[in-house]
Amino acid sequence: MRTPIQTVYVLMFFLVGCNVSSPPVIEEADVKPAGGQFIAEAGHSPPFARMPYETFGRADAVAIAEQEWRLFGERVDDDPPPPRGFSPVPGDDPARAPGQWERIGEYWWLGQDADRRESAWTGMHDEKGKEIDESRDDYYAWSAAFISYVMRTAGAGARFPYSPSHHVYINIGKEMKLGRTSGWVMVAEPVDGYAPVLGDLICYSRERYKLNYEKLPRQQFAAHCDIVVAQDNRQISVIGGNVDHAVTMKHVPVTTDGRLADPGDHVLDARYPWLVVLRILYDR
Repeated sequence: MRTPIQTVYVLMFFLVGCNVSSPPVIEEADVKPAGGQFIAEAGHSPPFARMPYETFGRADAVAIAEQEWRLFGERVDDDPPPPRGFSPVPGDDPARAPGQWERIGEYWWLGQDADRRESAWTGMHDEKGKEIDESRDDYYAWSAAFISYVMRTAGAGARFPYSPSHHVYINIGKEMKLGRTSGWVMVAEPVDGYAPVLGDLICYSRERYKLNYEKLPRQQFAAHCDIVVAQDNRQISVIGGNVDHAVTMKHVPVTTDGRLADPGDHVLDARYPWLVVLRILYDR
């Protein structure tokens, strides 16, 4: 059985990934990760990730994300997102390309728990092997599956809440920050109060209504997270899944001390409503 915290955050969420909803406020959480449950639910993960062989490493998470980015052709998109989302040219959808739809299937298979129907999805098929109608691609959004895949493969073990929806680990990160749960590997930090470093996640809301850090945690809201893979002069490089239907890099401006926003929540990057930084508690 799933723990109560995952019942609250996961089982009530039926539209996965980055879909839009109108959530109520959640109740506080006090459940910690369960190692035995993780082993049971991670049955189809490789032994090196299930045990894991090595401690949870920052360099490993970054290297895994960069490897997947290279596999998708080292795509970079620094343009503002189109108003109605990215629409690939018919017949030229990266997520449905040979070798890539199968790889997305591995993100689902390896990143999700064995009892989830999403674990059988691919970049173009549902759990029954039926090809997904392109008009319903958003329902099968795989950006959170990608993050889950990176975290599990890097050795996060039972301490990461693998989910098809970003809001699950954003919410738990905020519960960690509030001291209402413990043992997880993410802590939610405000965008104007913490400078993300390599391996951290930066996340924005995709809701139509305004959502800010103070309003977290919230149930069932649409979001997207990217992993930080490089830091440079006044910008960071991040990689995310299902960006333009691929694993894609973008560059995000930061303040002189590396934060996404100046004091007062004035976010530098006008393209995205950055909501929170998830500080990842790596072992090394």
